[in-house]
Order: sequence, then C-alpha cells, then structure tokens
Amino acid sequence: MIKTAFYDAKEYDKPSFEHYGNPHDMQFRFLETKLNEDTVDLAKGCDAVCVFVNDTVNAAVIDRLYQHGVKIIALRSAGYNNVDVHAAFGKIHVVHVPAYSPYAVAEHAIALLLTSVRRIHKAYNRTREFNFSLNGLTGFDFHGKTVGVIGTGKIGRIFIDICRGFGMNVIAYDLYPAKDSDIEYVSLDELFGRSDIVSLHCPLTAETRHLIDASAIEKMKKGVVIVNTSRGGLIDAEALLEGIKARKVGAACLDVYEEEADIFFEDRSGHILNDDLLSRLISMPNVIVTSHQAFLTEEALNNIAETTVSNILSYFSNSGICDNELCYRCGHIEQCKKERKQRCF
Repeated sequence: MIKTAFYDAKEYDKPSFEHYGNPHDMQFRFLETKLNEDTVDLAKGCDAVCVFVNDTVNAAVIDRLYQHGVKIIALRSAGYNNVDVHAAFGKIHVVHVPAYSPYAVAEHAIALLLTSVRRIHKAYNRTREFNFSLNGLTGFDFHGKTVGVIGTGKIGRIFIDICRGFGMNVIAYDLYPAKDSDIEYVSLDELFGRSDIVSLHCPLTAETRHLIDASAIEKMKKGVVIVNTSRGGLIDAEALLEGIKARKVGAACLDVYEEEADIFFEDRSGHILNDDLLSRLISMPNVIVTSHQAFLTEEALNNIAETTVSNILSYFSNSGICDNELCYRCGHIEQCKKERKQRCF
C-alpha cells in the first residue's frame, strides 16, 4: 500500500483521487491544512505527499519530509514555483501535471474577459433587483481588437485560437516561441504598446516575477484590459492598482493574486479581510477577481487525479521512471536531457 499525505484537500478533490487511487491500493490521508514548516510532520509515515499551488515546499520542508522517509512530492498542478526543486534534488523526487485541461484555463480567461468588457456581472446584479437600465453597461467589440498574449504554451495557444474565432488580431511574446506556428511574435515592449488586451499565460519564474509592473503599464495603451489566469506574482498588484486609479488600465480580470495563499480557496465572507491591497482591488468597479478557479472543471479534476496517481505509481514501479518528473540536475527542469530513460538521481 502506498500512503500519501494529501495537503490542502478540498471536497471536490476527494472523489476523483479515490476513484483512480483505490484500484491500486493507494491510501490518501486527506488534510485540510496547507503544507508548511508547521504541518510537515503530518506526513510522517507516508511514502508520498500530494501538494497544490499554495503549499510551501521550501528547503526546510523538503529536509523534514526526507527525514520522514517521503520518497516523492506530487504536485497536482502544472506550476511548481512553490517548490524548491534545487533543494529536492538528490533527496526527494518531484513530479507535476503538465497539462490537465488547457481548455479550462483558456476558456475561463475568455469568460472573465467577456464578463468584464460586456458588464455581464453588473447587468446580472441589476436585473435581480428589477433594474433594467442600460446606463453604464456599454462595452466594446472584440472583433478587430489586438490581444497581446504573453506565453504561448498549450494554454496560451488555445486562448489564441479562441481569440481568432472572435476576429481579434493576435500578437505574442515568449522567450521560447512555438516552432512552425503562424503566431506573430513581437518584443515585450511592442506587445505592450499595441495591445488593447494583455493576457498572461506564462509560468512564474525569477525572470517573470512582476513582469507587469509600473514601467510595463506605462508603456501600454490607455484603457488596456489585463487578464491573468496564470500566477499572481506575474503582476505587481500595487502598480496595477495605481494604473487603475490613474485611468491607464481600463479593466483587470484576475483569477490569481500574489498573496493569495492564506485567502483563496476558503470562505472568508464572515471575516474582515486583512489584505488591504486585495480589498482595494476588489472594490474597483472595473476589476473582476475569481479565486483561482480557472482549472476547476470536471474534466480537469479527473485529468489531475489520473495523472497524479500515475506519477506516484510510476515512481514505485520497477523502472521508477516518470515522464513528468521535475529534475534540477541538467538545468532543463521539464525537459530532462536524460530523456526519461532513467531516474534523475
């Protein structure tokens, strides 16, 4: 039996993980608490830990897991910025879910964009009170507008396809442009200057942290709409707020927030929100915030569970090789030079 400590567990996680894990004699210890230095000892006696985007998997946590005999850290997400992959190398193997449902995230980005631009949320609230006035609900056509897409991985390219369906002009920026594509790649400065809408679909790294800051916003068109369904740290939230107050940013659609770890995924409706910056952003009439739900579709949850279970089983199989391992050894964390013919250590 493979025992797995499942941190930051939610009710919607359990059915799919039990469905895919039970036939393989996997035992999940579902824990509501997030993984951090104070909760790491809850994994004692387990062979694996399963973590999500707001769990803290730093060097201290990794060392403690290693002392407890944990063999593998299984991320049930694509992003791994919350895991110190360097510190894990040589101690604990790390795996992730590179593509659970890129359609879910891309479609949510469009849903946020449509809701914001066409004032759907405002109209919904009005009509529930039998207010059928159209004043203040004027939006703009997507057709003919230019959208700048930062990051052209699977999610970014699906988002591009949807935008083209609306008749939008698409330009993009990526450090590693997609080969043999018809995407028009431009510099970051050109993208900022030409785009009516800027949508973020890139990972959070040291290079991309606060990619959207005061300097970037200054280069953008007046009235630009900014969409972020990737990672909160891509945007300097203070700079975004100032851009909104200065009427430079026309609207912001945010599914993620840099300091979301202790806020998102929980019901805070009966409490005073201590994060003044998030409170001010939410209070703005041209800001829409959803609580990191872009991934949340039935298809995505099933794919996440199936892939995560498969990742864990792969480690404990005879070969121990997993295509989704994150390896620090060769510097190519996701595309290991060993071509997955053997374990990274």
